[in-house]
Amino acid sequence: MRGGAITGLLFDVFGTVVDWRTGVARDVAGFFDPLDVDVDSHAFADAWRGKYQPAMKGVRDGARGYVALDTLHLENLETILAEFGLADRVDQEGRAWLNRAWERLPPWPDSVPGLTALKSRYAIATCSNGSIALMLGLARYGGLPWDALLGAEIAQSYKRKPEVYLKSVEAMGYAPDEVMMVAAHNDDLFAAQDAGLRTAFIPRPTEHGPDQTSDLEPTGKWDVVADDLLDLAQQLSD
Repeated sequence: MRGGAITGLLFDVFGTVVDWRTGVARDVAGFFDPLDVDVDSHAFADAWRGKYQPAMKGVRDGARGYVALDTLHLENLETILAEFGLADRVDQEGRAWLNRAWERLPPWPDSVPGLTALKSRYAIATCSNGSIALMLGLARYGGLPWDALLGAEIAQSYKRKPEVYLKSVEAMGYAPDEVMMVAAHNDDLFAAQDAGLRTAFIPRPTEHGPDQTSDLEPTGKWDVVADDLLDLAQQLSD
């Protein structure tokens, strides 16, 4: 591993630490099933998530000022409800409840014990596109033991802009090469590496469902490749 001692770890959250697809699909089914509305909840979750990167692009490109991901998720939900022919079945209260599905995502089985093990040696924080309020909701829901909630909101932009990583590192009080970015997404790690951070890849081969084809293996020269967060904790303790 290059460089000196690591003092802090930053984590991607959606997909790396929590299972967004299962959580969103569960809440979509829980909302529509009692209404006797037939919805493919996993297809709905996939379509909603599919709007994620395009919605942030305008902010990253400067065409739109920063707005929290909660707002982008709600705007995308409006679009998806219309695409699924469900716009007239969900009132404003229902839309708000569905949008908070992103605060009720289950951690992967290794996430809480892995983060707890890592926290015993390092400062651990989010580096997520989610807002601080969204990350707080996820932490309370899933028992995620973060030391700090950092990322897009403090940088007023979205990954993979370098300032998101660098502002998060600055907020921790460390230098970039003292901090390791942990993610299940190679593109996230390429951006973090370009910003001077160290990197760890954690595959989540079912993040996008059973037919996932992306991010099944590392595609860059990352400092660490681990099976999961418990394995990462073990490797960093060696």
